Amino acid sequence: MIKISGAGVSGAGVSGAGVVVTGGGGGIGRAIARRLAADGARVVVNDLDAAAAAAVASQIGGLAVPGDAGTAYGVQELITAARSHLGEIDIYCSNAGTGGGSGPETPDEVWQRAWEVNTLAHVRATRLLLPGWLERGAGTLVITASAAGLLTMLGSAPYSVTKHGAVAYAEWLAASYAHRGLTVHCVCPQGVRTQMLAGSGRAGDVILAGSAIEPEQVADVLAAALADGRFLVLPHPEVQDYYAVRATSTDKWLRGMNRLQQRIEGQE
Repeated sequence: MIKISGAGVSGAGVSGAGVVVTGGGGGIGRAIARRLAADGARVVVNDLDAAAAAAVASQIGGLAVPGDAGTAYGVQELITAARSHLGEIDIYCSNAGTGGGSGPETPDEVWQRAWEVNTLAHVRATRLLLPGWLERGAGTLVITASAAGLLTMLGSAPYSVTKHGAVAYAEWLAASYAHRGLTVHCVCPQGVRTQMLAGSGRAGDVILAGSAIEPEQVADVLAAALADGRFLVLPHPEVQDYYAVRATSTDKWLRGMNRLQQRIEGQE
């Protein structure tokens, strides 16, 4: 068992840590799994795509535990298998996410799936992990949210709303348990060159494509945050400025977002 302090862990500190990465078969999750394994972590790779999880696990010398992290059963089975393999879970990267939907007309089942994967998956994981972490006085949770959770994502209300929920839950955990040894990192990138971005349509092209980065860049910024204990992980530093404008000049920010919406609709 590795002791992880609330001040964060260095690259050397990650060495030997038991790590779980959900959605680890591709995109940001795959990059995180590879980066933490390169830093010496023992990694369990989870993905809905069993072949993708197995491929990444094989590359990094980890264990593949395929399954649906968007269900209570899937999370419980993953954590049970990971504990059996690792002994202890020191760092849990709750990374799996889903897009889909548009506005209020989005069917309830699409909204529900977004809640299950983008928000409730984090709740379900901590329900199982938190008691042990608090007893040990150490544990690290990484929630991959999105800049959409700090700002918004035009074109997809379900994604925006559930990612806001993910950020809010991460904040609540950090505020409630930091003094008891829990470290929380909330990862909020803008566009990342993944399948999700490729499928985001016109809104993704207008808002995200121009500044999109590689998944490996997200993993590098997360590695630095793990080292210094930083809560908010911003692979696109400019998001900090957008977030400040949203908070302090909300009407101005909303007018700017509406102009972007008009561009998406081809009106500008």
